[in-house]
Amino acid sequence: MSLLRQQAQKCLANQVTHKGLNAFIATENADAVLRSVEADSGTDSPLRGRLIAVKDNICTADLPTTCASSILQKFRSPYDATVVEKLRKAGAVVAGKTNMDEFGMGSHSVHSAFGAAYQMNADGQEVSAGGSSGGSAIAVATQQCWAALGTDTGGSVRLPAAYTGIVGFKPSYGLVSRWGVVAYANSLDTVGVLARDTAAAKQVFDAVNGYDASDPTSLAPSTRSRIQAALSSAARRTSLRIGVPTTYNIAELSPVVRRAWLKTLQKLRSQGHSLHPVSLPATSSALSAYYVLAPAEASSNLAKYDGVRYGTRAAGPDGGDGEVLFSRTRGQGFGDEVRRRIVLGAYTLSSEAMDNYFIRAQRVRRLVQGDFDAVFRAANPLMISSPSANAQPEDHGVDVLVCPTAPGLPPSLKQLQETKPVDAYVNDVLTVPASLAGLPAVSVPVAVEGNGEPDATVGMQVIGQYGHDDLVLEVGGMVGDFKPGAA
Repeated sequence: MSLLRQQAQKCLANQVTHKGLNAFIATENADAVLRSVEADSGTDSPLRGRLIAVKDNICTADLPTTCASSILQKFRSPYDATVVEKLRKAGAVVAGKTNMDEFGMGSHSVHSAFGAAYQMNADGQEVSAGGSSGGSAIAVATQQCWAALGTDTGGSVRLPAAYTGIVGFKPSYGLVSRWGVVAYANSLDTVGVLARDTAAAKQVFDAVNGYDASDPTSLAPSTRSRIQAALSSAARRTSLRIGVPTTYNIAELSPVVRRAWLKTLQKLRSQGHSLHPVSLPATSSALSAYYVLAPAEASSNLAKYDGVRYGTRAAGPDGGDGEVLFSRTRGQGFGDEVRRRIVLGAYTLSSEAMDNYFIRAQRVRRLVQGDFDAVFRAANPLMISSPSANAQPEDHGVDVLVCPTAPGLPPSLKQLQETKPVDAYVNDVLTVPASLAGLPAVSVPVAVEGNGEPDATVGMQVIGQYGHDDLVLEVGGMVGDFKPGAA
């Protein structure tokens, strides 16, 4: 029996064992998976025969794509998303479609028409797996697959990775195609990777990274070449300047997260890298700006789900008895959180609120981008015409930023039921800034022990300048405490 078949069988067995965690919405037939694993794909890619799960807002031709929503319960895509097509060409095998917050709207993967996806802590409690890519994170953490794809709009790959103790990587916006990915917020959505270590995450990223003419947000080949020239022209440094964003040291940080942050910085210093405090003043307004911009785009994107153009139509007459046309279909098809964000987005785009909310949020977004550009040693390649222009002097600026991914440890599902829905938005406070700026960021697990608290794994985030995806993964590999025994 081949090693790949053994690894695939282990993943399939774990899918049965951990079925109660609700990580998958749909899975492939086990026999078909094993046949695909052993089929000769004609490639020597490191992904050949590997089982990779796909978040259920990424289209697949052979499995449903529901976005965990009742309104898409009968939808089947006639094609694969570009990222899925690239994975298949690399020899990877799709293990199934993973559970998520409906249309990607949530921080705990509890807003799903298929029920919450969750994990069990050491005390046997049902706790949050993070969101919205919680199903993908659970599938990787419990070895139901080798790696998984998720989508990250404001932290939806990094937060689940932090909560489940794995790696969650959000590439630079525009590097990975969004063709075939059901949109939440077009200017923010980024296909990301969940894996058990940074080496596996990089292998998946390398397979899906590339220009796609079908995606208008895909970075053009000429721009990609300019970024590569800027990266290759810079001398490889053995000592990095690590930025410590003081504005991320918020009051909501739990003691265990602060200790993990300190441990990570001490580890980097012991490896010969220097630490430098930096200020990102617009960070305090980033979360508010995000929850104006993302719902506004979502409100526009979800307008087409009316049971006529897209979506499952509600039974009986729709729009009668004084109701607005399509109101019954949309009311039954969308969950509470999706309806909440549609209403919020529709208001901020209204004529009376546009200037006071949406336009101001766009200005804040530019300030956030400016803050990052001001602290990085390398210039933003999207803002310059030549690789050397506007670069910081060698003794100024930092190469990457290191900070926590989430303010605290994952809450229990019971706690979530007792809190207001908007309280969950605070979980994105440390991940949203990199999303607004379109920067690469990775969350890696860091183990912390002692001080009378239970042993825990805390997600630590590495953020880099645009296009510095490989450096971000490299630094993540330096500090992460990765789980052994990956399938």
